[in-house]
Formats: sequence, structure tokens, C-alpha cells
Amino acid sequence: MNFSDDIKTIKGIGDKTAAAFQRIGVETVDDLVHTFPRNYLTYDEVIDIKQAKPNERVAVMAVISSYVDVRTVRSLKLTNISVKDATGTLKITWFNSPYLKNVLHKGDTYIFVGTIKIKNNSRVMDMPEYYRPNVYEGMRQVMQPVYPLTHGLSNKTVVKTIAAVRPMIASIKDYIPEEIRKEYDLMELCAAYDTVHYPVNESVLRLAIKRLAFDEFYRFLADMGRLRVENIKQQNIHKIVQGKAVADFIQALPYRLTKGQADAIEDILNDMGSENVMNRLVQGDVGSGKTIVAEVALFACVKEGYQGALMVPTEVLAKQHYEELLATLEPYGIRVECLVGSTPLKEKRRIYENIRHGMTDILIGTHALIEDKVDFANLGLVVTDEQHRFGVEQRKKLANKGTFPHVLVMSATPIPRTLAIIMYADLDISVISQLPKGRKPIKNCVVGTGYRATAYSFIASQVREKGQVYVICPMVNDSETLDVTNVTDYTDTLKQALGQQVSVCMLHGQMKAAEKNEIMEKFLDGEIDVLVSTTVIEVGINNPNATVMMVENAERFGLAQLHQLRGRVGRGKKQSYCIFIDGKESQESQERLKVLENSNDGFFIANEDLKLRGPGDFFGIRQSGEALFTLADIYNHADMLKLAQDAWNSYGATLLDGEERMGNLESTVL
Repeated sequence: MNFSDDIKTIKGIGDKTAAAFQRIGVETVDDLVHTFPRNYLTYDEVIDIKQAKPNERVAVMAVISSYVDVRTVRSLKLTNISVKDATGTLKITWFNSPYLKNVLHKGDTYIFVGTIKIKNNSRVMDMPEYYRPNVYEGMRQVMQPVYPLTHGLSNKTVVKTIAAVRPMIASIKDYIPEEIRKEYDLMELCAAYDTVHYPVNESVLRLAIKRLAFDEFYRFLADMGRLRVENIKQQNIHKIVQGKAVADFIQALPYRLTKGQADAIEDILNDMGSENVMNRLVQGDVGSGKTIVAEVALFACVKEGYQGALMVPTEVLAKQHYEELLATLEPYGIRVECLVGSTPLKEKRRIYENIRHGMTDILIGTHALIEDKVDFANLGLVVTDEQHRFGVEQRKKLANKGTFPHVLVMSATPIPRTLAIIMYADLDISVISQLPKGRKPIKNCVVGTGYRATAYSFIASQVREKGQVYVICPMVNDSETLDVTNVTDYTDTLKQALGQQVSVCMLHGQMKAAEKNEIMEKFLDGEIDVLVSTTVIEVGINNPNATVMMVENAERFGLAQLHQLRGRVGRGKKQSYCIFIDGKESQESQERLKVLENSNDGFFIANEDLKLRGPGDFFGIRQSGEALFTLADIYNHADMLKLAQDAWNSYGATLLDGEERMGNLESTVL
């Protein structure tokens, strides 16, 4: 077996399981080895039911005191039992697990591992793991990896499949010589891959994660270095000098630009009129008005006779940008089109023809823009919005639709400047630090779980005043169907709390793209009052009518990601609010979240986030800006990013020369 082989070559993987793996991006053995755990479970000492604190993961040993009850509620099959020990009783529910009726029996003793909550004055536990006492004792000796999953793919299946290829991991050769590994205190590559899947303990796991993070950063810096060299050599064959036209366009806007916006536009025009091709990042906080900066650049490009492209991460956002640019630019005779995955085939063909023959000036869309059928007549400027959602190769593929077009990327992800200089080494940077006039600062509060009922009342009052609400649930827990179950359960809770007069709907990552787009569009149109969602709404929708953002278990997220989520509100004229529910209520979590309560400045928050990360934060919910990496996190692994930069400055591409040192693992080769 080779790393490039199809996953179906692994014994026991048939078409159905292979299709499930494919849904999480695993098609080859190499993909499988690079499917890193999203979390690790450790198994604590058993405690009494009465000792268990709400909202903390615990292990309790109890006797099943009821018969197993299976019933159907809406589309869910609920399996319920009651268990007890000498100190109390616990009600347990599993979702869509009716087979447990033949597994669990009244009078049996098990250890149940999960999070206890208080509902209707009773202790409850949803979707716990369950073990016989002798089995659990063995579990306490290991760290159990929890992998990303999808419908039809269990954690046990992933663990078993990786075990089948474990001997191959030992054959991975290291591209970094031993003497250099010692210089930078790096674990050997094959040992790092093995440890991340089979950790002996936390300290060894930390070393493995650091090595793999170093590798991702090093390869990223190599990509950036290569692009930088290519960019320096690129002569500007699309000189765009439209000073007066741009000035007239800006003068006609119904509002005045901020100094940051005006400076960014000046940087862009200087670049596009210079001897070299522009490669610039506009980094601005949430709501700082980056879109109009891109719009001005596209306007200048078209007025010089070239075409422009704007790529965004979601269909809803693409359609919103399209409507905005169409309204602003159509009076100037500029022809704007929108191309997304759901565009009907007949319409796609028409757009392909218009683009090819220069009858479309600006094309806005999602990844559909980089399909082979999209062929520009004279592409002069490429803009990518929320650039962290697109990898280097995707950005390059869009740029390759033309002959050395200018490149403008935009990001609302607040990254400390020390890291931004490393991350964006191939780009010149413009920063927009001010918010446009008229934007009311968001009012923030950090509260404990006891405030939840009051928060529900506040949400109801905002809905009565015609405002709309986001409620965010985290995607970390023990359950294999975590985000779906959690959001489903929470949606039901909110519906009961808010009543039938309030429209509550859920949104999560396992929904099909068309279903997600439909829900976001209904929310945008005001048909949904409260949207209960995972972090899939982090980018992708601009609803000026949304006035409240409530984040459950806010302590589980990085501050920078919470700031990104908060940016979904405060986009209209109404006062907006953000409520952070601290499920842990520890001194540490309160200290972190107070940073958000006291500031709406994303760059300040990013720097504080970097300072407040503890040594134990090496794994967990990923930050919003790191879609470029599989495992590395620029906040948790900032030290490895700096170490990788130091190594790159010392050795450059020489470490990556020669495949003999790269081994069989294809993903380790640039």
C-alpha cells in the first residue's frame, strides 16, 4: 500500500464508508494520516452524582434504575433511562440510538461519562459514553482522540481505519536532517505523526503538535517566499491610472470615507499605477468598510478597460455583494454578474460567454469563479474577501485566469502585527483602523449560566421591537453528532422559552449547502427571528437588522473568533448587543472574556488573546483565521510560527530540496 492509494484499498473500507470519509475530505491514505483529532478525551476518576458540577464533563458510576424507554419526538428517536447511586438520581438521553434498548438493562452498573445539566430541577445527561467498570479502568490509562466526523462515520471507524495504516507511519522519512532537528528541538516527523494519533501523555503530544505545526508553517513560508519572488518579478501590464474618475466616484457617494479607507484606496491606486503588479492586503476590523475600498478599486479597473473579479466564501455573501455593487456601479454603465454553485446551468453558460467575450465587467462569486469554464477576456484585478477562507493555491488559481492581474485580498481577522508580518509576507499591507461614522458601538456583557432566563427575556423584547437575533452554540463535546445534537436541543429549548410568536430556526455545518443558503436568506429577509447556529455564520451574511448576538459557552472560543462572531451584529442604525454566556465561570475564563466586554477593538483583542493563551491551549476550537492550516493555530502556536520563520531565514528552501528526504507522504512535499 502507498500513501497515494485510494482509501478503499484499506481492508474493511467499502463504498459506503469511503463515501462517508470523502465527506470529510479523506480520499487517500495520505488524507487519512492527515486527518488530525479535533480534541482528546481523558477519563477522570469516578465521582458521586451529587458531587458533579453542572456543565462540566464528569464520570459517574450508577445502576440503571428504570427500563429503557424509546420514543419518537419529531424526527428524533429518544432513548431514555434513569440511573442512581447512593447520592442521587440522573436522567440520561441518547438521540437516534434505539439499539441501546438491547444493550442496557435495568439493574446493570455502568460508568457514564458526559456533561451534567440541570433541567426542571433534575440532573440530566445527554449522549454520554458508557462503560463497564473494568473497561473504564483501562480507558483511564489513555488519551482518546476525537476526530472530525460526518453522517455515517463514527469515531470508532476512524480510529480503526487509522490503526490499519499505522505501520506505514513509521516509514515516513524526515526532510529535516537530525542536526537541524536538534538545533530547533523538533521531534522526528514519523514520531510526531504517530503520537498525534496515539498520544502517550499530554507532554509528548504537545511536542508532536508543535513539530507538525512547525511543518505547516514552514511549508506556508516557503509558499509565501516563492510568491514574493514571483511578484517582485512581475511587470505591471495593466496600468490603472484613474485619479479623477475615482475622485468623482468617491465624491458622489452618499457618505464620507474614513481616513483609513481613503489611505487604503490611495495605496491601491499607487500600486496599480506603478511599474509592478499590486499584491496588497487590506486588513480592517469588522465593520470598518473594506467593501467600498474594493468597490473603488474595481471601478478604477473597469474604467481603464479591464475586467475585475471578486471572490467571497459563501453564496449569500456573493449575492449581497452583487446587489450592492450592481446598485452602485450600474449607473456608470458597468456590467456586473454573479456566479455561484447554485446558479442554473443555462445562466452559467450565458455568464461564461459574457465573460469570455468581455461583455461582463465585474464577476462576483464563490469558488465557482475558479472553475475551468470561467475564462476572462482581459482580467486586470482579482479581489478575494475574507481571504483566510481561501488557500494560497485558490488565490493563485483565480489570479491565473488573467495575465499577471493585480491582486487585492481583504481580511477582517484581527491578527497581531508581529504575526501578520510573517503571515502576509507576500503582500503589502494597508490597515483600516477606524469605523465609519454613525456606527453605534456594540454593548457587551459577560454573564454566567444563571443569567440565561434574563437573556431569553431580553431576546424576546428585541424581537418585539423588530430586531433579529443570533444564538451561537459551540461545536465541542463528547458526542459524535455533537454540533447537530447540541443545536437541535438548544433550538427546542429556545422555542419553548420564547413561545410560538417567535420564529426560531437552526443552522449547522452538516446541512447541505442549498439548505444553509435558504435558511440564511430567510433570516436576511426577516422570516426568521432567532437563528440558532454553530460558527458557520462567522462569515457569510450581512444583516443590518440583527441586533443581538448571544454566544453559549463563550469560554470555549478564542477571543479573536468571538470578536468575529460579534461582528455579525451592529451593522445597522439600531443599538446592538452581545451576550457572552460563560459556562465555566472560573476566574481565568472571566478574565479572558472581560477583554471582550470592555473593548470592541479587534486588534487590541487579538493581542490580548495572544497574551492570555495558556500552555494548555494547544488544542481546541480553531480560530477563524486559520483555514489555511490543518493543525497549526497562529495563536496557540505563535512560538512555532516564529521558530519556522527563523529556520526559513537560516535555511530557506534547501530543506525542501530533494524528495529523497521527504519520504512517501505526499502532503509533506510542496
